[in-house]
Amino acid sequence: MPCNGHTQEGSALNDRIDPRITRTVRAFEQAVVALASERPVSQITVAELADRAGVTRATFYNRYSTPLDPLIQVLYDDLERGHRREDELRAQGGHSAPELLRLATADIADHVERFVDVYRNSLADPADSGVYEALVRHFSEYTLAFMARTGQPALPGANRQVIAQFMAHGFAGAIKAWLDDPSVTKDDMVESAVACAPDWWTSGSDPDPASQQRRPQ
Repeated sequence: MPCNGHTQEGSALNDRIDPRITRTVRAFEQAVVALASERPVSQITVAELADRAGVTRATFYNRYSTPLDPLIQVLYDDLERGHRREDELRAQGGHSAPELLRLATADIADHVERFVDVYRNSLADPADSGVYEALVRHFSEYTLAFMARTGQPALPGANRQVIAQFMAHGFAGAIKAWLDDPSVTKDDMVESAVACAPDWWTSGSDPDPASQQRRPQ
């Protein structure tokens, strides 16, 4: 009889290849995005999410704890696609560090625009901190990964966890400022975020990411 580790590995493999599971996950993700585009995710119940997805609540709890879980997965997956594009451009060469920063920031702005109703609803609701915290967590992990793989001598010697949190809250705050104020445009957000980037972020070139560990998942 296989040990627990092998059982879990087999289950994970089945999750990846079973088309029924893929359809269920996609149904939950599409349903939660649709509902979160109407109102904050904190106001969405498991019952209505399961009903919108066409599955049972038991099926939901087999995979998730709250409606925030599949929503964050959708947002993270979309952000990661943009980061992979950044990695591809970096591997190709021919782009300066400032150019890569601007392209990466523009990709994130495009991501926010794709899910603008979700972000507006969540960031405007005092009871719904989950999406903002997820953004901060994602940008913090991204910053830590950037500092870990860069060979720039100008990197600060201060605590990197604190630096990552500072950068992450600043960028998430810039997104919130953009969405809160109709007079602020997407280009304003991109230009402001790029202008606030520290010198050590753009003072040199980044090594080939293929030889470095990807950002934490």
